[in-house]
Amino acid sequence: MALFLISLIPFLIFTFFKTKRSLHMLQQNFYNDDNRYFKWIITNITKVAYDSDILFVLLVLTLFFNIGVTIGTFIVLYGIIYITYRKKKVVVKKPLVITARVKRLLFTISLMYLIMIIPFLINFSYDNLVYAYTLLGLVTYLNYFVVMTANVLNKPIEKCVYYHYKFQAVKKLKSMNIPVVGITGSYGKTSSKNIINDILNVKFNSFATPKSFNTPYGLINSINNYLDKFDDIFIAEMGAFKIGEIKQNCKLVKPKYGIITIIGEAHLETFGSRDNIMKGKFELVESLPSDGLAILNGDDPYQLKYNIKNNCNVKWIGIDNKDVDLYAENIKLSGEGTTFDCIFKGDKNKYTFTTKLLGKHNVYNVLAGILLGHELGLKINELQRGVSSVKTIEHRLELKKYGNINIIDDAYNSNPVGSKMALDVLNLMDGTKIIVTPGMIELGEKQYELNEKFGEYISEVCDYVILVGKNQTKPIYDGLMSKKYNDKNVFVLNDVKDAFPLMSRLADDNTYVLLENDLPDLFNE
Repeated sequence: MALFLISLIPFLIFTFFKTKRSLHMLQQNFYNDDNRYFKWIITNITKVAYDSDILFVLLVLTLFFNIGVTIGTFIVLYGIIYITYRKKKVVVKKPLVITARVKRLLFTISLMYLIMIIPFLINFSYDNLVYAYTLLGLVTYLNYFVVMTANVLNKPIEKCVYYHYKFQAVKKLKSMNIPVVGITGSYGKTSSKNIINDILNVKFNSFATPKSFNTPYGLINSINNYLDKFDDIFIAEMGAFKIGEIKQNCKLVKPKYGIITIIGEAHLETFGSRDNIMKGKFELVESLPSDGLAILNGDDPYQLKYNIKNNCNVKWIGIDNKDVDLYAENIKLSGEGTTFDCIFKGDKNKYTFTTKLLGKHNVYNVLAGILLGHELGLKINELQRGVSSVKTIEHRLELKKYGNINIIDDAYNSNPVGSKMALDVLNLMDGTKIIVTPGMIELGEKQYELNEKFGEYISEVCDYVILVGKNQTKPIYDGLMSKKYNDKNVFVLNDVKDAFPLMSRLADDNTYVLLENDLPDLFNE
C-alpha cells in the first residue's frame, strides 16, 4: 500500500493545479450563475476535452502487464502530464482570487476525491489497482465537471453565507442612514462612479464601491468591509446580466439617487434583447422613492423613449440635446484632457470646467456628477474644483507612456458604443495611430455584425491594426477588408504581449496606440 500512496503524489500535484485552473474559469463565469460556466465548457469543449491528461487512457494498456509496470506507468505518466501542464504558457490577466468561497469549494472537491480513494484503501488489493488508477484518471480528466458538481453541492451553504452577510450589510446601512447613489448603464458605470465620488468629496465624505464590486456579493462586501462610519454618501455601482438583477441590488441598498449612463448592447447575449437591457437598467429608476432623483442622458434615444413607471424627480443631461437641465458645449480635447462649458436650465451664465479625462462619454459622466453635486448643495466653484481634481481611471481611456509611445489604455471597455467613442478620441490625436484589440464579446447573434462595423470604423482612423486572436477578430478583419484597408498594415497575434514589441517597431516620434478591450482569460484562444 505504501508504494500505491507514493505513486499518487505526482497525480495529486497535477490534480491540484488542474483544479485551480478549473476554479479560475468557474470564478470568471460568476460561479455558474445562469449556467455561464457550463456554457463556457460547451463552447470550449476542444480545449476542455483534449487536455494533456487524456493520456490517462494509456493506463488501460497496463491491464496486460504486471503490477510493477502499472505503478511505474502511473508515476511516469502523471509526472510527464504535470510537467507538460506546467510548461503551457497561460497568460493570466485576472488571477484566481482565493476567497472564502473558493476555499469551501476546495474542501468539497478534496472530499469528493477522498470518498473515491478511501474505499479502495480499506479493501486494498493490487488486483484492483489498475481500476483505481483508471477511475482517478477519468475523474481528473473530467475535472471541469467535478468542479461544477462541487459548486452545485455547495449551493445551500453559499446561500446561508450570503443571507448571513446580507443581513449584516442591510443592518449596517440602515443604522448609518446615509443617502445612496445608484449607478448603472451598459457602459461607463465604473468611470461615472469614480468621477462622481471625486466631485462629491470636495464637500462630503463620499464612499464608492471599490473596483468593479457591482453584484449583490460585491455590494455586501463593500458595505461590510469598506463603508466607514464617517462616510456621508454611499455610491453603489450596479451591474447586471439579465432582468431583475438591478432590482435585487436596489432592494439591498435602497438608493435615493439613480444615474443611468448609456443604454447600449453590452451583455446582449444574456439579456436577450435591447428592450430587455433597457428594462433592466430602468429598474434602478423605478426603485427610487417618490422624493428621489434620477439623472438621465438626454442624448440617449433609448432613455428618452422609455416610459418611466415612477413619479420620482427626473433630470436630464446632454451635449447634442440642449432641451435638458444641464448641457455641455464648446468641448475641446487634447492630450492633456478635456475643457468644456456648462449651461444650467434657467441660468444664462456659462461655467467652464476642465478635466484630465478624455472622451465624449466622460463629459456625460462629469455632467451627471455636476448635476448631482449641484442638487446636493455644491457651489459652482466647488464643482469646478471637484471636476479638475477627478483622477484618471485605470484602463478607461487612461493616457500613459510606453517609451516614446502615447498609450490610450481603454482595456476595460468592451461594448460597441464605448469602442466607437474610444476611436473618436484616437482620431483627435495628431500622429501615427495604432489600435490593439481582441474585439468585443457577449453580443449574442449580433456579435459578428457589430465587430465587423467596428472594423469599418477602425479603417477610417488607424494607420496600423493589431488584432489579438485570429478566430474572434475575423469579423473585424472582414470589416477592414470591406473598406479596402491595406492588409499589409494588419497584424494578427495570439498573445497581447507580442503587441508591445510590434507597436514599438511600427511607431515613429509621434505615435498614439489605443488598447481597446482586454478579454478575460476564459476567452483566450
